Amino acid sequence: MKKFKVAIIGAGIVGVAVARVLSMYENFDISIVEMEPDVGWGVSKANTSIIHPCHEEDPDRYPLRARLCREGNSIWRSWVKELDIPAKWPGELMVFYSSEEEREVRKYIWFAARNSVPGIRIIYRDELPSYEPNISPEAEGALYAPTAGTISPFEAVIAIAENATENGARLFADTKVLNIKVENYSIAGVETNRGFINADIVINAAGLYADHISHLAGVALDFFIKPRRGEYIVFDEDIDVKPTKILHTVPTSITKGVYAITTVHGNLMIGPTAEDLSTDVREDRATTESGFTYLLSEGRRLLKKLPPLSKIIRRFAGLRPEPPYGNWLIDVYTDPWGFINVAGIRSPGLTAAPAIARYVLELLVEKYDVNLVEKSGWIRYRKGIESIRNLSIERLDNLIKVDPSYGRIVCNCKAVSEAEIVKAADNIVKIGAKPTIDGIKFRTTAGFGKCQGSFCRWRIALLLSHKLGIPLHSVIVKRSAYGLGDIKFLLSRNQSEVERS
Repeated sequence: MKKFKVAIIGAGIVGVAVARVLSMYENFDISIVEMEPDVGWGVSKANTSIIHPCHEEDPDRYPLRARLCREGNSIWRSWVKELDIPAKWPGELMVFYSSEEEREVRKYIWFAARNSVPGIRIIYRDELPSYEPNISPEAEGALYAPTAGTISPFEAVIAIAENATENGARLFADTKVLNIKVENYSIAGVETNRGFINADIVINAAGLYADHISHLAGVALDFFIKPRRGEYIVFDEDIDVKPTKILHTVPTSITKGVYAITTVHGNLMIGPTAEDLSTDVREDRATTESGFTYLLSEGRRLLKKLPPLSKIIRRFAGLRPEPPYGNWLIDVYTDPWGFINVAGIRSPGLTAAPAIARYVLELLVEKYDVNLVEKSGWIRYRKGIESIRNLSIERLDNLIKVDPSYGRIVCNCKAVSEAEIVKAADNIVKIGAKPTIDGIKFRTTAGFGKCQGSFCRWRIALLLSHKLGIPLHSVIVKRSAYGLGDIKFLLSRNQSEVERS
């Protein structure tokens, strides 16, 4: 059996899903190359978090998208259980307000039938409150899709990355690809800012930068990605308007519509907008007043009432890669041999990610004539960090008896303990990522609450400082150091916190 050295570029949802699927087999020695300090910091961390039913995909215009979306919706039901990923399956309502919109909605019934999406039907005004008590009384009706779900996208990436690395994949975080080396019409490896990585096969899952990576390999030189920005509004958990279903307006030519959902963490989230940016602007995640105003107006259309604006705890924007004509570029090449594109994965990329990974494996086996050998010791299950917020008093009491740090609360808003912070830091190091305050946040939800980290960020920084043996000011927030030098006031005032940790 020939063993292939595989370099996957990009540790977003697609990249880590491919890594997990390939890790099931003895044939592959897997490296994941990620330019960010941690996994899932690109497109994957800021999206609507929907597992789509796939009745919105035109099977004639986008047959691959339609097929992999439907398959992905099914696969996720197993993956969230195997990998302990927060998810729920409330179903969705595509809301219409006029006879013209109803006519538009009816085409999705046809798409659903073609895509084998079950349970699709139209619900009219008199039935709507029984399906969704929080829906606007102005709604004429809605298309109901019972198989829609929501997931925590950043926790999904983390879970899959942890499982893939436990099964032998290696993560090279904070590592930027500079060039793809090709020798004798075959892939030879990847040149990075941290050295050379030998590879027989390169899988390009670089998200917003996938066109750049493809061009480095001399492949698909006419393929360019356009960044599409989507803004969101997040409300505090403590509100009385939380839709039980996923609500959204009728899709347009560039977006699936604006959504109002209750996230898996209990927040009302409204979004996204859809704004195409220049191809040379791939990091512009600024929010705008026009986007904010638009989302509020759409939220008022969808919901019977909007919570007070004082309950908004966060506004953010994500970027998604829009490929030419909306077509995903998933292909295996023989010139150069060993290069695989998984590029331009726009919505429903999150939904389709597990199916995309299996499809890449199918293409790889077919084009490169690989005789797959299953890994006998492959580990299917992964357990997330135990959250004290969800525990019974008895279970929490037992944990504190064994480890008192479970009784020391770091984040009051989300009730996150010191023990959870330390465990998250251990997990970050274990997979090969760089410990950061944001990495802790995505693994524990510390900092996601009402105060957005105002009261817990310094505590997390102190714990990381002590655990990593570095000065407080050197702890990383996002991509930058926490400060310019020692903050003597904090260090002296909170020395007891460091000692207890």
